[in-house]
Amino acid sequence: MELPTTAGAKVRLADLRGKVVLLDVWAAWCGPCGESLPAYARMQRDLGPRGFAVLAVSVDEDADVVRRHLDADPVPFTVALDPKGRVPEALGVDTMPQCFLIDRDGHIRLRHRGFHDGDDETLRKEIVRLIDGG
Repeated sequence: MELPTTAGAKVRLADLRGKVVLLDVWAAWCGPCGESLPAYARMQRDLGPRGFAVLAVSVDEDADVVRRHLDADPVPFTVALDPKGRVPEALGVDTMPQCFLIDRDGHIRLRHRGFHDGDDETLRKEIVRLIDGG
C-alpha cells in the first residue's frame, strides 16, 4: 500500500525492508499521540544509524491539521497521510496511538496499544533486541 507523505512524496512500508521499523498509527486529536511522537523522535535520532526507522501514519482527514501539528512539534521521520484509514483497517487498530514493531524481514514482531509512562523504554529495549538480530 502506497501513501502520500506530508512532504509530498509517496511511501510504502516495503521501502523500509531491511530496517527495524516502528509503524505508528496516530491522529493530531489524540492526546497520548502527542506524547508518543516525541519519544519516537528520540528513538529515531538515537537508533536510526543502527538500521531503525519510524513511519508514522496519520489518520486525520485534513492534511493541513497534520502539517500544523508537525510544524509545532517537528519529527525526524516520515509521516504518511491515511485519511481513509486503510492502514488501521488492514492492521486491526482498535485504539490510538498503536504501534507495530516490524523486523528487518517485514514481519510484525510486536503490537503496542496506547502510550504511558515507561512505554518508550520498553519499546526501545525491544527495538534494540531486533536491531541486534533478536
